[in-house]
Amino acid sequence: MEQNNIRTLQAKVCISGELKILTGMHIGGGGNTSAIGAVDSPIIRDSLTKCPVIPGSSIKGKMRTLLAKLYDKRGIGVLGRPDEDDDVVKRLFGSSEPIQPARLQFFDLSMQKESKESIEKMDTDLYLTEVKFENTINRLTAQANPRQIERVPAGAVFSFKLIYNLENMAEYEEDIKGLQQAILLLEDDYIGGHGSRGYGRIEINNLQVDIPIKRDDVSIGKEKIAAILKGGK
Repeated sequence: MEQNNIRTLQAKVCISGELKILTGMHIGGGGNTSAIGAVDSPIIRDSLTKCPVIPGSSIKGKMRTLLAKLYDKRGIGVLGRPDEDDDVVKRLFGSSEPIQPARLQFFDLSMQKESKESIEKMDTDLYLTEVKFENTINRLTAQANPRQIERVPAGAVFSFKLIYNLENMAEYEEDIKGLQQAILLLEDDYIGGHGSRGYGRIEINNLQVDIPIKRDDVSIGKEKIAAILKGGK
C-alpha cells in the first residue's frame, strides 16, 4: 500500500442541530408495504419505534448533488461522474477513483420527543403522519388516477447530526465553507419526493459545534467552525 493513501486524523468535529419540516415531506419506504389504511406510497419508519425517520443517505445524497452543481467549473450544463466533482465535494462526500473516503459522516434523523408528543395530540390520518390525496389526469383521455401519499406533517422537528473528520488543517476552512453552502442549498431546495409540487421544504436551525477529540498538537476552536457555518470567516 502506498503511503500517499494513508490519511491522518487531526480532530473529530461534531455538528448538530434541528431539521424542521416546513411542508409535508415524503421519503418513500417502498410501495410493497401493506400499511394501515392501504396508503399507495408509505414513508420510511423506524422498524422498532414505528416513528418516521429521515435516512442520513437522503441528506448526504441531496447535499452532494446540489453542491456539485454549484461548484461545477466545466461549464457544459450537466454533471459528470461523481469522480469528476470539484475537489471540495470529493473530500466532503467521498470518491471511488481515486478511492477517497468521505470526511462527512451522516446520521439518520429521528423525530424529537417534543415534536412526537405534539403530533400525537393531533388528529392525523396515520401514526405521526398525514395522508395527502392527489389526482393525476391523463390529458388525452381525461381519465383520473387518484393516489394516496403519506407525509410527515409540517412543523415536525428532527435531530440533525453529522461528524466531520478534520484531516488537513490547510483544508478545513474550505471544507466547512462547502458544508455551509450545502446546508443553504438544501434549505432552498427539498428532500424526499414530489418537491416540484411543494413537498419536503425544510430549514436547519440551532447548529452547535463540538470537538470531542483532537490531537494534542492541533490548535482549533469550535467557535471558528461555528462562525463559518453561520456565514462568517
